[in-house]
Order: sequence, then structure tokens, then C-alpha cells
Amino acid sequence: MLRDMAEAPIAEQLNRLLAEVGLPPADAVLAGKLEAYLGLLVRWNTRINLTAVRDTAGILSRHFLESIECARLLPQGITTLLDFGSGAGFPGIPIALCRPEIAVTLAESQGKKAAFLREVVRTLRISAKVHSARAELLQRQFDCVTLRAVDKMPEAVQAASGLVAPHGWLAVMTTESALDGLRVHIRFSAGDVGDLAVYPLRGTEHRILALAQKHAG
Repeated sequence: MLRDMAEAPIAEQLNRLLAEVGLPPADAVLAGKLEAYLGLLVRWNTRINLTAVRDTAGILSRHFLESIECARLLPQGITTLLDFGSGAGFPGIPIALCRPEIAVTLAESQGKKAAFLREVVRTLRISAKVHSARAELLQRQFDCVTLRAVDKMPEAVQAASGLVAPHGWLAVMTTESALDGLRVHIRFSAGDVGDLAVYPLRGTEHRILALAQKHAG
């Protein structure tokens, strides 16, 4: 008899989910680091509110799968990325793990969540940086800026647009119904709204990745 999904090893559960949406499996090294990340998340979630999803299967399907798919949808050539309002590290940490050529900055202004992110970076030995203040205070631009489940998303999208480097990308993980209300805020300058491409995130219903490229200098 096949083991129940919840009783299978984490790597097996994750790769089964990836296979279901047509994504390649995580190799042993990546799966091991994702499992370590999951363990830290579950442990810290008992002390601070990192995610409302508490069960392992739910975290894998809701957070990990979506973030891994985002990492694999991001265009090639990105070398720097800002995860705006990183929270528990989605999608920034999976991106750092799946796309090691990208230097990731995790921006999180809440002290306890920033402490969690620093612990993940230290434990997993990720070459990511934690910016424990508001992302808007950063004095630089990035090849890509990601947003997912951020408070006051319209205002955050507008602020994040200003942190995108010329020819860079704004990557917004949202729902189909919310996208129309966000389009007007994806504005890099007065004359550059940017092309918008929308990709369904296959692991979840109605969730999408919206990618806008900045053309102006």
C-alpha cells in the first residue's frame, strides 16, 4: 500500500507536488536545504506568526511550490533581486536556493521576522542579505523586485516599481481578481508602464505571477 502523502519524507512530498504541476524535481542538495528551511519555519512559527498555514503539506503546497515555480519563471540574466516585504522568506529564500546565480536581498521591517530570515540565511549558508528596515529606504535598484502577500499591496507595488533598475523586472505574485486593481500602480515613470506578462501559478487556484519589465533609463 502506498504511504499517505503526509507520511512520506519531505523531499518525496515536495517532488510529488512538483511533478503534479509539470516542474522538474529538486535534487538531493536543494531538497535538503528546503527541508531544513521548512523545519526552521515550523519551529519559529510556534513563537512568532510567520504563516497562518500550519501543517507541513499546506506549507509545501501553498508556499514552497508557488515560490519554486516563481524562481523558475523569472527571466535569465537577473543577477540582483529584492524580495520586498519578505515576511517568512517567500519567494526570496526559494529563489536564492533555486537560482544561486542571483544575489538576493530580503527586506523585512518587522524585527522578529527579520531575525528569522537571518537565522535561515545563516543555517542554510545562503549568500543572501537581510535588510531589516523598510525596503523603500534602500538606496539602490535591482534587476528584479518580487512581492507576495505584502500589506497594502497597491502602495507596495508602486514603491517597489521605483526600486527596479533600467531593463529590470517587477514580479508580483497575486490573484487574477486582484491584478486589475494593481495594474495602475505598476508604473516605473511617467512614460514607462512596462510590458506585463501573466503566468498562472499551477500549484494554486487563481494565483498568478505578473511580470513587468522596465524599459526607460
